[in-house]
Amino acid sequence: MSKVTVRVPGTTANCGPGFDAIGMSCTIYNTMELVLSAEGQTSIAIYGEGSSQIPNDDRNIALQAVKLVLDYHQILDTGIQIRLTNNIPLARGLGSSAAAIVAGLVAANAVTGNRLSKQTLLEMATTIEGHPDNVAPAIYGGICLSVMHAAGTKCLSFLPPDKLGLVVAVPEFTLSTKVSRQVLPKTVPLKDAVFNVSRAALLVGALAKGELSYLKYALEDKLHQPYREKLVPGMEAVFEAAAREGALGVTISGAGPSLIAYTTENHQEIGQAMVDAFEKHGTKAVYHVLEIDTIGAEIIEFIP
Repeated sequence: MSKVTVRVPGTTANCGPGFDAIGMSCTIYNTMELVLSAEGQTSIAIYGEGSSQIPNDDRNIALQAVKLVLDYHQILDTGIQIRLTNNIPLARGLGSSAAAIVAGLVAANAVTGNRLSKQTLLEMATTIEGHPDNVAPAIYGGICLSVMHAAGTKCLSFLPPDKLGLVVAVPEFTLSTKVSRQVLPKTVPLKDAVFNVSRAALLVGALAKGELSYLKYALEDKLHQPYREKLVPGMEAVFEAAAREGALGVTISGAGPSLIAYTTENHQEIGQAMVDAFEKHGTKAVYHVLEIDTIGAEIIEFIP
């Protein structure tokens, strides 16, 4: 019998103009305990966020990730016991599915001899998730710039400025990535594409150099946020409330509906202002004050 426990951070993707390309690892975590045994039975126990909604059968994506690694190593007829403890809100734009996928891959890799590189795990995770912007920072930590290429998924990661904080307002309703993508246009005007290219370039430069005053301009977007605003009641008011309290910029977190403010000060004031703005538009919400995780997925216990 082999047992491993891994901790995987939540993530925020897109970061305004970096649609499907830029992601950040956040200091909110899920843990997964994986036990492989000779019994040949599979069981999944789920605690915390989404425990009543996440399937505990073959549809579970953490289990699918585990089996992908086992199949890669041609390990068959093995008992699989999974225990998931979730703190990342489900279907709120904080990478809950990416965390489950990465947890399964990293845990299974550990109990099979840690023979797969992070690059291979990234390729596997992207195959399951469909895009790398959440799974990359979940694996590597920090800020990740990802592209999908014929030669495979490529990711450049770097560590954030020390002072940058994240205030995430999480509304009570959920929003699936599928629904959030359905409102996006198939084509956009050239001027909007140029707008986003310039902002994404400025965002990377501002984060890499720690020139955070540029975030006011760099976090602007015209590719996805204007179209998704109708799915998040009160979004503009929440953005304005955060800015009044000193936020450097505000974006939709991933596909939403959570909204995330970037700041170096007034974290609690910004969070409360965002929650109040949501509630004025008929939506209850909570806020979390986070930082950018610098480690990514890690093994916190291993019994060979």
